[in-house]
Amino acid sequence: MNAMTSTASAGVTIAELPPTTRIALRIADPAGIGFGLPTTVGARSAEGARTALCLGPDEWLLEAPEAERDALLASLSGIAAPHSAVEVSDREITYALEGPAVLDLLATGCPRDLARMPVGSGARTVFDTAQVVLVREADDRFHLTVWRSFAPHVRALLDIAERELAAGL
Repeated sequence: MNAMTSTASAGVTIAELPPTTRIALRIADPAGIGFGLPTTVGARSAEGARTALCLGPDEWLLEAPEAERDALLASLSGIAAPHSAVEVSDREITYALEGPAVLDLLATGCPRDLARMPVGSGARTVFDTAQVVLVREADDRFHLTVWRSFAPHVRALLDIAERELAAGL
């Protein structure tokens, strides 16, 4: 499957998004690292095209366009506090899921009550047996990020769920 492969039926569109730069950042004290990190688990902040999602008390997922990779890495290289910043860009694939039935689609594999997830927030969770990161972009749009090795499994489940929704099952 190539980037941007998409399907649409049952009121849901599933599209693979183009690659992006992703950094897994762990740091005990994020104050003074040069850009604002949200401090509430699940909160997400944005500065231009860069985003930061707080996944835990000392863990963030930073994302930026591939063209900003070097600048993002350079901004992290000057951090004085003990930290870990690992580029995980090639590890993951992101799907955009959009449409009026997106909550029903995600409910087929995710145990969370996603209807209660605020727009602009995100969470690490599972879809079936695969760990994923879900970000709610709008009332009817989510980004689902999954490790590349689990992507075929997750995509197959999404496609099955989409067909079941279309058939009214």
